[in-house]
Amino acid sequence: MTSQYTLFKIQNFEFRLIHLLIIGILILAFSTSFLIRYQPAAFGFELNEFDPFFNFRATQFIIENGFSEYFHWHDDMTWYPEGRNVSGTSQVMLHLTAATTYKIFGGDSSLYDFTILFPIIIGSLTVFVIFGLVRVLGGTVAGLIAALLFSVSLPIIIRGTLGWFKSEPLGLFYGLLGVYLLLSGIKSENQKIAFLKVIGGGIVLGLGLASWGGIQFFVIPIGIFILSLPFLKHDFRFLNIAILLFVGSFLFISGLFERPGLDFVMGFGGLLLIIPTMFMIGCTLLQKISKPEHQRRNGLLLLMAIIVIGFSFVVTASESDLLPLPSFRYLNAINPFLTTTDPLVDSVSEHATTTIQQSFLFHSILMIFAGLGVWLIFSRKMSINPPIISNENLIFSLIIGMLGVYVSSTFVRLEVFASVSVIILSSIGLSVLIHEFMNKQSSNSNNILVRSSVKILFISGIMILLVMPLVFPINGNWVNASNNPPTILNGGTSFTTTTNDWKDSLEWIKNNTPEDSVIVSWWDYGYWITTLSERSTLADNATINTDKIQQIAKIFLNSPDQSWEMLQKLDADYVVVFVAGQKLNIQSEIPLYTLSGGGDESKKQWFMRIADEPLLKYLHPDGISGTDYFWNNTLLGKMFPFSLVGYVNPNNTNQQSKTYVSGFIPIYTDEIKYPKDADGPFRLVYASPSFTEQKSGGSLIGVFVYEINHNYILSNIK
Repeated sequence: MTSQYTLFKIQNFEFRLIHLLIIGILILAFSTSFLIRYQPAAFGFELNEFDPFFNFRATQFIIENGFSEYFHWHDDMTWYPEGRNVSGTSQVMLHLTAATTYKIFGGDSSLYDFTILFPIIIGSLTVFVIFGLVRVLGGTVAGLIAALLFSVSLPIIIRGTLGWFKSEPLGLFYGLLGVYLLLSGIKSENQKIAFLKVIGGGIVLGLGLASWGGIQFFVIPIGIFILSLPFLKHDFRFLNIAILLFVGSFLFISGLFERPGLDFVMGFGGLLLIIPTMFMIGCTLLQKISKPEHQRRNGLLLLMAIIVIGFSFVVTASESDLLPLPSFRYLNAINPFLTTTDPLVDSVSEHATTTIQQSFLFHSILMIFAGLGVWLIFSRKMSINPPIISNENLIFSLIIGMLGVYVSSTFVRLEVFASVSVIILSSIGLSVLIHEFMNKQSSNSNNILVRSSVKILFISGIMILLVMPLVFPINGNWVNASNNPPTILNGGTSFTTTTNDWKDSLEWIKNNTPEDSVIVSWWDYGYWITTLSERSTLADNATINTDKIQQIAKIFLNSPDQSWEMLQKLDADYVVVFVAGQKLNIQSEIPLYTLSGGGDESKKQWFMRIADEPLLKYLHPDGISGTDYFWNNTLLGKMFPFSLVGYVNPNNTNQQSKTYVSGFIPIYTDEIKYPKDADGPFRLVYASPSFTEQKSGGSLIGVFVYEINHNYILSNIK
């Protein structure tokens, strides 16, 4: 007889009310994630940040030329004149997946609009993947909690908002799906299905690695998990085949792509899976030749031997350059105590070290639930029988939980892995806590009304705690923290206002410069120029050639004549600089400005570090205000169309000084040093509306395009 909670039945499958509830919660999680990620649309429907513009351009190339041509594409418009091997230096699967899905689902929409929506759709779909993964680890309740937490997690949301057509959303989708298939395959009782799942897991994880290099993170907990399996399960025959299939398919797919390629397979990343797999096979042999009571001991001895031998081999091979090692940022993630001497790496904001304040903002109450989850899982007072989580799932949860928090301490960007880890532990902890509490209340001798009231209060209390980060603080909660303008509309500045300064400037370059022009700018803006202006650039965000970026930094800091000569050798035609600040709304005979908002005026100290120049030569002790030498003797100072008026105490504007005083802020007025009609080495041929329009006050997002005067006659260069 059909259960009263069964809604309908198809052959042997009964669709019950609980299934409808699960679907409803998952739809809620998807919708919540989508709506939060969609918030920046209020400012404008644009791609966000810098890399998405190159990714859009690469996807457009596939649509127009086909997949085969893409793998032979040498982009001559970037890193002029050397160009760039796109498939060997890009997140290939991001471009291939976007192009494929656009051909299937794009319909009448433009590719630009499709790529704007792509990250929030993929990011929101990942709630279903995290549900499946955590459901395998800790049950359905834990999976549903994980889906809801994932949908509002700040570190994940801010790296997957509208227009964030970058590697993280798709990489996480593939990566988590690959891990789910592996764990689900190991857990499956049907070996044929299990083997299909683990092969699929290896393939999908390989695609994830080709989408985002950060997916290498998952290799570490999987490798450690494989090392633990011989001590947790006894069916070595099944495990050996399953793990060999997974590792083999993963390394095969990874090796097919130029990036990560064979260097990853034959290097440090591949060894993290190959060595544990060899250990499993070794345990199989030990099981056959050892007495039952000695098998565990011999397995531990073998593990210790492999760790010592493997570590010695890695150190020896890396020192002799026999073993390809990951780049510094990946090594730094493994060892947060490494310090970089490369200012180019340090200058990237997403490479900043996570602070305590950021960790509490990102994870908030989930930190408490994650710790509670670990304690409850290990607590001997648990009365759940059978246990909610098996030993192998418990071990994997703890491994990925601890490692995620560990690696995220290095870079802010890696907080996405801390978030995944905390979500897994929190979800399992909350499901155990709810299960324990409900069981105890059900066995309580109090009347039904009292038990029901206590249960409602308990669930309400948990919900209030979980909702608090979404609404408090009012101007800095998880929901509105991701509600920022697309970078193209505010130049990546600290201003929340939007302008068309950059879009107008890029359009002007496209329509008013020769098609074979070469544009010089700081590398941040390279992707915008090549994609929207369709002009060649010397450098962009790929940072493929650090020597050329250093050369550009030196150009900006050299004298104008020295810089002109360097630019001639580089066949450059135009120079673009960007200034952000505020026009003061005060009565004055001349317009007055403060310059500090996130443009080149705020990045110049990094120019100096990258160019290996002494900061005190160009900057006052505050580390940001330019000295007279900077303003009078450097190309960058000359290209900023401003001159210093004096310094003002921000706390008492009556206190003013003509010279630098610690704690005072510099005030500037506009002054074009290279006018369009002059015969100097450079000519200002375009200034964006924020600078040219007469406004009484407000934000300044000034983009300035200088033409290089190729007919200029050099003076004596000192």
